[in-house]
Amino acid sequence: MPCQRFLRIFALLWTLVGTSLFTPLSVAADASVLPEIVVYAPSPCLACIDWADYLRRYGFVVTIEEKLQRDMPRIKRWLNVPSQLESVHTARVAGYFIEGHVPVEDIVLLLKEKPKARGLAVPGLPGGAPGRESYNPVCDTACTILDNTGQERDIKREAFNTLLIGPDGRSSVYARH
Repeated sequence: MPCQRFLRIFALLWTLVGTSLFTPLSVAADASVLPEIVVYAPSPCLACIDWADYLRRYGFVVTIEEKLQRDMPRIKRWLNVPSQLESVHTARVAGYFIEGHVPVEDIVLLLKEKPKARGLAVPGLPGGAPGRESYNPVCDTACTILDNTGQERDIKREAFNTLLIGPDGRSSVYARH
């Protein structure tokens, strides 16, 4: 199943991008094919800015609208984000919300498949998610490190799920990372 999902995503990116745009470190899509993403983020939020830059590297045109922290709950209600699935920033693209540090391949797949849904969410702030790669520089995989005293230390990368939120507000796993 994960192999089939990878092949679908790869085929989609290949279609959107074409062979001439591939580079060893990233895949950049033609910005004319991708819709604009508007990111609502509290100011200052460096991880939110990092996530927006990550999207730009893949060809999205991104506008950041910095908001006061107290304004973010109103934006999340306006976009119909379930409160139990919230993260820090919220984005809007092609009639969907994107909550939190959602990987670009999940967004591109959403835009291709166009399911009847409110949007995608990566709740919380998982370490190693796009825009959160450098915030816990201890380990390269999903692991917990114990220091010399047996105390847990921060992890660099956590396993996380991207959730698809249906029209009724129910969520299901859309992708595993």
